Order: sequence, then structure tokens, then C-alpha cells
Amino acid sequence: MFRLAAAFLLVASSALAQVPLPSWNDTQTRTAILDFVESTTDPKAGTFVQPQDRVAVFDNDGTLWAEQPVYFQFLFALDRAKALAAADPAWAKTPALKAAAAGDVKTLLEGGEAALTEVVFATHSGMTVEEFTREAGEWVRTAQHPTRHRTYIDMTYQPMRELLDYLRENGFTTYIVSGGGVDFMRGFTDEAYGVPSPNVVGSLGKATYQIVDGKPQVTKDPGIAFIDDKEGKPIGIMRSVGQRPIFAAGNSDGDYQMLDWTTAGDGPRFGIIVHHTDAAREWAYDRDSKVGRLDKALTDAPAKGWVVIDMAKDWKTVFAD
Repeated sequence: MFRLAAAFLLVASSALAQVPLPSWNDTQTRTAILDFVESTTDPKAGTFVQPQDRVAVFDNDGTLWAEQPVYFQFLFALDRAKALAAADPAWAKTPALKAAAAGDVKTLLEGGEAALTEVVFATHSGMTVEEFTREAGEWVRTAQHPTRHRTYIDMTYQPMRELLDYLRENGFTTYIVSGGGVDFMRGFTDEAYGVPSPNVVGSLGKATYQIVDGKPQVTKDPGIAFIDDKEGKPIGIMRSVGQRPIFAAGNSDGDYQMLDWTTAGDGPRFGIIVHHTDAAREWAYDRDSKVGRLDKALTDAPAKGWVVIDMAKDWKTVFAD
């Protein structure tokens, strides 16, 4: 009897482990995802998509990890400003840099885009790309969110990590396409999402190739080379991926063009929007938010056929325990 019970438990636990998207509630949203994947991977179906064409793209901020109270890369810039000013007090020579070094976000926001840009340029330059990426990765793994008191790598969404895994298990190639800096994201995306560096598309800063002490290197410089947001996302995808995806996920109006372009293609297409509706477990915001504003995309989603994730209803859990 004991052996029979043990065998039953083993079979039951094995079956449970094979259930796709276990952190998702059994809602229409989950069903729509499963149906799309099944329809595009069944060789007998008229909607079958060849593996080389199963390209899925995901925004990062607000889609794969949280983005409140401000984008995490900006919080990284503040911590770098503090460290740089501590090492050399003369570094904080302007009002914007002094505010950054003091962690005075209110003053920085009052300074507008010019102040924020100055801080990002000053904290994201003067080192090799490899050094910057390593430092960013270390920060994501060790620094803590100011209100949630979790490391930033633990601020990733468990249901979306499962979705990435599920797509890859079914022959999809997954990419991250974000307005965040590509050198910043490449410090952690493989560990956090299983997305390697070559599959990360993001905004680009200026850089210089030079020989230093007899060794060639690429150094980050102040300035912007390409912004991977809004209309820039389809352009970034074509430059880096080389083909139109069939699956796109975002959470804000900054992802509108990527979703629109993806779902306008021929054959099976899927667009999904993460709607932040869970003030208890995460945050609730959309049309009036200064970070991750979701207005036009939310209005147009029904007509476009985009699936809207209701975080409070569709997810059993938000962050991994």
C-alpha cells in the first residue's frame, strides 16, 4: 500500500511539473497563449509556423520586471553617482550631478530631461563596455529596491519568466527589445530570463574604439547613438533580428509600434500587454502614470486583437518567492 501511494504521488507531482505556466490562473489570457502556441507548433495545423520564424520579442521595463517608482537603470545611475562622488568629490561639479550624488530625485526631476540626461551620460561613460556591463550585472544582483527591499533581479515577474521558458520549449527564439540601455541589460538578462546577450536589443550610447596600453578596447562615451523606443523598436528589431516577430509583449505606449508592426504581419500573430492592476502585490497604474504610461495601447487593444494581462486576475503570483 505504501509503495502504491508513493508511486501515485510521484506520478501526480510529475504531471504537475509539466503543467505549462503554473504561476498563471486558468483564465482566458492563459488559454489564449496556450492556444496560440499549440496552433503554431502543430505540423498538421494550417497555422503551423516553421521554427526559424517563431520569433518572440519582449519589452523589459514593466513587462519582464517592475519599473516603479522610476526605471531601475536610473536608480543604478544614482548609485553610480554616489560612488563616483565619494571617490572624487570634484566629480559632482554641476547641480544635476550634486543632486544625483545626494540621491535627491526631486531636484533631478525638477531639472527635467536635461538634468536626467546629464546624470546618465556622466555615470554611463568613461569605462569599457565590458566593465560597465559587469558592474551593472553586479548591481542588479546585490542592490535592493528602495521600497520592496528585494534585489532587482528578484523584481522580475515569475509568470513572464515562465512564458519565456514555455515559448523556448516550443521552438520559439526569444528576444528582449527595450528602451533601456543594451549594455546595462546584457549584464543580467541571461541569468534572469535565459536571454543571452546577442538576443538583447536596446538603446545605444556612443562609443569609441581605441588602443590603451597596447590593448584594443571599446569605451563608452557620453551621448546617444540610438533610442530603442516607440518607432525605434521595429527599426531595432530589423537591424538586430532581421525579421518581423510573430509574438510581441509590452506594457506601455512605448511598445505600441512594436506590437502594431508585429501583429500586422501575415499568418498567425500574437500581441500581449501587461496591465498593472495589482496595487496589493505590485503597483496599479496606466493612463496617467509618468513611468510606463499605458493609454493609447490600452484603448486600441481590443480592435487590434491584443490580449491584455490583468495582473491581479491572471497571475497567481507576481514575484518569485
